[in-house]
Amino acid sequence: MTDGPLLIPIMGDQLTPDIASLRAADKARSVVLMMEVADETSYVRHHKAKIAFILSAMRHHADRLRAMGWTVDYVTLDDPANSGSFTSEVARAVERHKPAAIHVTEAGEWRVQAMLEAWETRFGLPVVIHEDDRFLCSHAEFDTWAAARKQLRMEYFYRDMRRKTGLLMTAEGKPEGGEWNYDADNRKPAPGRDLLMPQPIRIRPDAITQDVLGIVAERFADHIGSLGHFHFAVTHEDAMRQQRRFLDEALPRFGDYQDAMLTDEPFLWHSILSPYINAGLLDPLALCREVEARYRAGKVPLNCAEGFIRQIIGWREYVRGIYWHEGPDYARRNALGATRPLPGFYWTGETDMHCMAQAIGQTIDHAYAHHIQRLMITGNFAMLAGIDPHQVHVWYLEVYADAYEWVELPNTIGMSQFADGGLLASKPYAAGGAYINRMSDYCGTCRYDVKQRVGEDACPFNALYWDFLARNEPLLRRNVRLAMPYRNWARMDEQDRAATREQAARFLSSLD
Repeated sequence: MTDGPLLIPIMGDQLTPDIASLRAADKARSVVLMMEVADETSYVRHHKAKIAFILSAMRHHADRLRAMGWTVDYVTLDDPANSGSFTSEVARAVERHKPAAIHVTEAGEWRVQAMLEAWETRFGLPVVIHEDDRFLCSHAEFDTWAAARKQLRMEYFYRDMRRKTGLLMTAEGKPEGGEWNYDADNRKPAPGRDLLMPQPIRIRPDAITQDVLGIVAERFADHIGSLGHFHFAVTHEDAMRQQRRFLDEALPRFGDYQDAMLTDEPFLWHSILSPYINAGLLDPLALCREVEARYRAGKVPLNCAEGFIRQIIGWREYVRGIYWHEGPDYARRNALGATRPLPGFYWTGETDMHCMAQAIGQTIDHAYAHHIQRLMITGNFAMLAGIDPHQVHVWYLEVYADAYEWVELPNTIGMSQFADGGLLASKPYAAGGAYINRMSDYCGTCRYDVKQRVGEDACPFNALYWDFLARNEPLLRRNVRLAMPYRNWARMDEQDRAATREQAARFLSSLD
């Protein structure tokens, strides 16, 4: 081993100043390496605003680390010497700094982790890969949990995370309020337009962000999305401002309306914090403890606090566990044999289906849609229409600012598309127009009639829903949670069933 410095690469989703690879290092004998590389901006065609958010947040984080006393070697995307990949940039840094060893925090995705694991052989240097302890549940802990169960249901994992953290638990070790889950209280339909509806803070781009926006506009002009609505926080301080805005103004009604949808209202009472949590600008456990404190101070109803905490320590941790537990082949699961190409309107929002135009349109504008728009609008449509789930996965990974493969892939393959055959979800999240009408105001101004199943003006979701059940009956008929829909399908006379399937076939042919 040489007497050179420690080289510490930091990735774009590791923007946490006390991340494991930095925590024990000696600032005086370390060089932090941060790299903007072409491979990471283009392995899928990311939304322009997603690229701009990550690059600007990285540049601001580098300044934060420098202010803390770290030496930072920063390679910008437009550096003429930039080689375009993590491994090649680490190779150049090894030549520059002659390090004694490389320390890095484990990657969030399989393909990047494979790079890290190859570095020791590639560079002939000791490479220490630190566990990412920003998460509550390690890979080994999740694997142990999974090995003891026939079904890997999130609800039971979530209960273990509640016990582990003590969040919303009584002194006697019971769940606060006597129930683990208050989701039944969190399904209220949209209350109508509210002039007092909270809005996230719109951050004015500073000089660093303006430079990044210019680079992205020029270099990624043909990628999906707009930069005209760029409003993201790109520093820890501004992310904390957004956190306080959510806690003060939106959290008290978040639970009630977390499934609601309103025309031209992309944010409602949602936190809009997931990009900052997933990039490392916010601490998820500290956020959950603040939510709990608001509940205990009487400022937030229990259903709102529990619903939000469940999304973080339950669902977010659980899907990460599934991602690493299942391995790289999970991305190609296709239990329902869906093969139709993703329709072109997923990139334009140009469709007569008002719900789809709304969800996709705001995605193009903001690189954001909330979980019900993703699951029950764009995801539901794709599953009903038999779209290739891998194409759906790539689209979600491209278009959302909070989308990293570890969190996006299980949500898409498992929850949204049921392509894993029920490993993650207990049933397909399939619904016709009635659900959308109940939870939104989208149907009132749609060119289609949500109450019609067949005919020129019939809502496409209605025939597609029944067609989905019919064509997948051999695979889904035994699912006890679908017993009622299949009984209803069987009660329809043969002529109605045929007309419904013909309606679906005509619509699907128009997609081609």
